[in-house]
Amino acid sequence: MSQPAIKPAFLITGADLAQPALELLNDFEVVYAGKAPSEDDIIALCRQHDPVAMIVRYGKVGDAAMAAAPSLRVISKHGSGTDTIDKMAAQARGIEVVAAVGANAAAVAEQALALMLACAKSVTTLDARMHAGHWDKATHKSLELGGRTVGLVGLGAIGQRFARMADALGMRVIGHDPYAKNLPEAITAVDLETIWREADVISLHCPLTEDNRNLLNAQTLARCKPGVIIVNTARGGLIDEAALLAALASGQVASAGLDSFQVEPMTAGHPFQGVAKLTLSPHIGGVTSDAYLNMGLAAARNALAVLERRRSTA
Repeated sequence: MSQPAIKPAFLITGADLAQPALELLNDFEVVYAGKAPSEDDIIALCRQHDPVAMIVRYGKVGDAAMAAAPSLRVISKHGSGTDTIDKMAAQARGIEVVAAVGANAAAVAEQALALMLACAKSVTTLDARMHAGHWDKATHKSLELGGRTVGLVGLGAIGQRFARMADALGMRVIGHDPYAKNLPEAITAVDLETIWREADVISLHCPLTEDNRNLLNAQTLARCKPGVIIVNTARGGLIDEAALLAALASGQVASAGLDSFQVEPMTAGHPFQGVAKLTLSPHIGGVTSDAYLNMGLAAARNALAVLERRRSTA
C-alpha cells in the first residue's frame, strides 16, 4: 500500500491566516509560528520543517532562518513593509521577497486621518479632561485643518489614499516620493526641504531603509514650521524618538500621532507614555477585518505565483 505524498511546508510567522487565504494553501502543510515568534523560533521551525514558502506576519526573518530552510523559494509579506526581512540575504540565496502592496491601504490611510484629527482637535486630551469632570470650552482652541498644508513623505497606495482624504478636508497637499509617477492633481510634488518648511502637518507613508532611518531628527525637526503636527503610520525607525520628545517639550512640534515605534511592542516605562501631546496606537493601522482578509489573500497568492513560476521554469 503506497504512502500518501508528504506535502511541502508553508510557514506562517503568526498564529493564524484568513480562512479564504488558508484554503488556497491546501496543497501544503501549513505551519504556524505563534502570536509573537522570536527570530530563534522562526529559525527552529525552518530547521524542523524546511518550508518552500513563508508568509511573514510578525518577527524578523534573517539569513540564519533562510539558511535553515534550503527548500525556501519565496518570502511573502502579510502587508507592504518588508523591513523585517533581510532582502540582501534573500537575494544572495535566490529567494524572492514579495509584498501585499496596497492590500491594507484603506485601513492605514484611515488611521493616519484619525491620528491627524485627534492631534488637531486634542481628542484624547479633552476626553480625559471630560472624564475627570472638567469643562474646558472657555479655555481650549482646536486647530482648523481646512486651508492648512499637509506634507506627505511617501506617495504609494497609502500616501495617495490619505492625500485624497486631506484634499477633501480642504487642505493643500504636498508630497515627496522619488519613485512615484503620474500623481493626481491634488498632490504637488516637492522636495523634503519644502515639506519641512511649509507643512503644518507631516505624515509619513514610506518604507524604512538605511537611507531614511531617523528621517525626522533634531536637525530636520528644527527646520519644520513651529507647531507642526507629526503623524507616523509607517515605521517607527523613521523618527528619532528622543528628538521628537525634545521637540514636543519645546513646542516646535505641537503634537504627534504615532502608530509605529522603534522597538515593538512598547514596554512599560517607555518615555512616550504619559506625554499629553502624544496620541498613540499599537501599530494597528492595518489591522481591520477587511485588511486582514485582503492581506492574507494577497500574501498567499503572491507566494503561490512565485512557486508556480519557479516550477514552470525548472
